[in-house]
Amino acid sequence: MVKKAPKSSGKGRQRARAAAPPPPQQPEVEDSQPGPSSSCEDRPVRVYADGVFDLFHFGHARALEQAKLSFPNTYLMVGVCNDAETHKFKGKTVMTEDERYESLRHCKWVDEVVPNAPWVITKEFLDEHNIDFVAHDALPYADATLGTDDVYGFVKKLGKFKETKRTEGVSTSDLILRIIKDYNDYVLRNLSRGYSRKDLGLSLLKEKRIKAGMHMKQLSQKVRQQRLQVADRIRKHMVDAVPRILPVEVEDRVKDFASNVESLVDKVVSGEAGLELVENMDKYVSGFISGFERRYSRLERVIKHTLTRTVLQSPARKKKAAAAAALAAAEKQQKAAGRKQLKAA
Repeated sequence: MVKKAPKSSGKGRQRARAAAPPPPQQPEVEDSQPGPSSSCEDRPVRVYADGVFDLFHFGHARALEQAKLSFPNTYLMVGVCNDAETHKFKGKTVMTEDERYESLRHCKWVDEVVPNAPWVITKEFLDEHNIDFVAHDALPYADATLGTDDVYGFVKKLGKFKETKRTEGVSTSDLILRIIKDYNDYVLRNLSRGYSRKDLGLSLLKEKRIKAGMHMKQLSQKVRQQRLQVADRIRKHMVDAVPRILPVEVEDRVKDFASNVESLVDKVVSGEAGLELVENMDKYVSGFISGFERRYSRLERVIKHTLTRTVLQSPARKKKAAAAAALAAAEKQQKAAGRKQLKAA
């Protein structure tokens, strides 16, 4: 990339013409980024970018877009390392080398895919493919196995390095981490789509434990939902000052029950629960949910009845009821007195 020398204002140019003949044209100044040589002016600039490109994502695509747009006329070659090199120097990939090659062929910024790309670029490779520039992010890419601080150091010394910017927040490692973090959810997802436990590399016990954990999670959500619904319905009937609805011992039993459920969930997840419990967890959970709903309905009716009695027995209600009773008694006495006066007359 090159920059032209800054231009002066119009008034300055007029003064310069009047004072002296026009100055010679200023030579172009090179930017910190290298530009194409004169030999590249009559053909596309050949830019090379390489990588593993496992689980090809938009971060990869953006880097290739930058490389493609480095020059007005760019021919972008993308080298993809094969499985043997990648597994040796970086680790296991999710996609095979052929899948990774094919992913790059469908990226609109790529003009050519170079399979079996070398892990470290050499002068012979640059000459073989007639490469003008190599595009990559500028961070040193060290490799202890090869004993180098930067595998792109050689290209940088030649002045043929073109910097691209990484896209923050997305990488192949991040995507793999998401899958590992929610491993059980993805196992259940694939089981529900027809994959067998053998396809997923699961033992029978592992499959049962994952399913049991899922059912316990659903149970926990169901219990919480039921509790919130009951609490909401009860709240509609409550007044400002209501004494304790449930006895202390009943509240303690509820807390013990919740603690036991949490303990059971921990045992299922850690594998401490017996195989029989895990294998029959579907039946246990279904029975527990139905029984829990019946008991919750009964509890709701009892609480509503208790609230009704409590409200009726509140001081304000008692005072109002006493006033009404006194008024009724007074009216009754007045009517009786009236009848006596009529008889006396």
